[in-house]
Amino acid sequence: MFEPVSRKRHKPPVHILTNLFRKYPFWLSLVAGALSATGFAPFSLWPISLLALALWIAIVDSLESRKAAFVSGWLFGLGHFVVGLNWIAKAFTFQAAMPEWLGYIAVVLLSLYLAVYPALTALGAWLLGRGRPVVFVLAFAGFWIITEWLRSWVFSGFIWNPLGVIAVDARHALSARSLGTYGLSGMTIGIAGLIGSAVGGLIALNWRVVVRRIFDMAIVALGAGTLAFLGSGDDLARSPDLPKITVVQPNIGQQDKWQAGYEELNLGKLSALTIREDDEPRILFWPEAAIPDYLETGYPQRYYYGRPPQMVRAQLANLMKPGDVLVLGALKLEFDDAGAPDERRAIGARNSVFAMDSERELLGRYDKSHLVPYGEYLPMRPLLSALGLSRLAPGDFDFWPGPGPRSLDLGAFGKAGLQVCYEIIFSGQVVHQEDRPDFIFNPSNDAWFGAWGPPQHLAQARLRAIEEGLPVIRSTPTGISAVITSKGKVVESIPMGQAGRIDTRLPTPESPTLFSRYGNILSLGFALILLICAIAIRLRAR
Repeated sequence: MFEPVSRKRHKPPVHILTNLFRKYPFWLSLVAGALSATGFAPFSLWPISLLALALWIAIVDSLESRKAAFVSGWLFGLGHFVVGLNWIAKAFTFQAAMPEWLGYIAVVLLSLYLAVYPALTALGAWLLGRGRPVVFVLAFAGFWIITEWLRSWVFSGFIWNPLGVIAVDARHALSARSLGTYGLSGMTIGIAGLIGSAVGGLIALNWRVVVRRIFDMAIVALGAGTLAFLGSGDDLARSPDLPKITVVQPNIGQQDKWQAGYEELNLGKLSALTIREDDEPRILFWPEAAIPDYLETGYPQRYYYGRPPQMVRAQLANLMKPGDVLVLGALKLEFDDAGAPDERRAIGARNSVFAMDSERELLGRYDKSHLVPYGEYLPMRPLLSALGLSRLAPGDFDFWPGPGPRSLDLGAFGKAGLQVCYEIIFSGQVVHQEDRPDFIFNPSNDAWFGAWGPPQHLAQARLRAIEEGLPVIRSTPTGISAVITSKGKVVESIPMGQAGRIDTRLPTPESPTLFSRYGNILSLGFALILLICAIAIRLRAR
């Protein structure tokens, strides 16, 4: 007699995945967060980001308590921000002359705070939609938009790498013209959630769920295309002879920028890249804080260090042809009113951009408004200085903020909107609505942003171009300098670590987009609609 052979019943994949979720939800959340950051530049691995987001959303939906949902979101955010913001560690070695390992501690501490926002998203979605796939995805997308918007202004805001930036090369990125970057982020979350639901149905061999989710994704794609079309501005009619521009990238490292004795060498690099043969008037763009000299008159003579503004302006004018305009970054000092004019003491500075014509006249000035805490100013300076932390913001006084977005009139070249360095990352805060410019100039100093910071900065500048329907011009000391069209396309650029110049025509602006008219009201309105739909579907299911 043969004994019957016992056959082992293999667990279907859905049970294996469910068991992993139950055993290791928090570790998986941390790993998913780290993987999701690979969608940002310089890797731009957006498919991995979408899959990591889908995994995390599925984990949150499987959890049994609100506390677990919050912790999962917090760990996801920790992995997401530690990986995406690792370049800040390199910045510490320049800004505060500290070892890089100490910079990584700062990255982790910052990420511990920023992770609260994904945690709040996970908690809100869990409370509203757990166990109801469509409700859950709608709630997740709506709460993500709201928390990302909160991240842009709470404690002065730090909105580096909004999730929507992973889609900057995709066609549906143009929907930011209607929904803004935060709305684009919510759409990304929605797509990831639907992918996760479809994969779950595939693993469980539930073809009805798979078909439904594919249908839902087709609707999302159709909606994104419609929003991109509705939000688009029309190309403004411009003369076929668009203004010529020259963008200069001198490849001056942060370690050489403020070194004593390097002033003439650095100016020589800028000059060599600026001089040209033809006489056609153009706009010349130099980076943030391109020169250490002061361009304004009226300061006590001791602050000019033997280089009065008349002499500096004459040097700059010698590089220009008649009709040219030079737009460059330089510092402005603020003084107290005590004593005689030559006895006044500097009490503050402004990170400014000046426009100067070939006749040595200053056409206008823009003062950076959104300053970097612990970089350009030291919060609670008396207390932190006493603790020995004044080196985080070098100098005896802080930079002062300007009044906000302004446009400079450059005469025949039109109007320039100005955003200095990381100001460009703040969606809806880059253009003066009542005095709309023809383009945005974003002088920046990315020399201390490491290898990951500059390409991430460029990607966010591209989103501002899409939102506002305006070209963006970037000039940096070490890269990445670029010319970006009003649809976010980079038409000319200079790689990191190279000296060079871009000679081209100024791209054409578009008429105001929906977002440029109404700003983040549209993003928040989209979030509200998503949450109302989620609540309505939940109530109907009862």
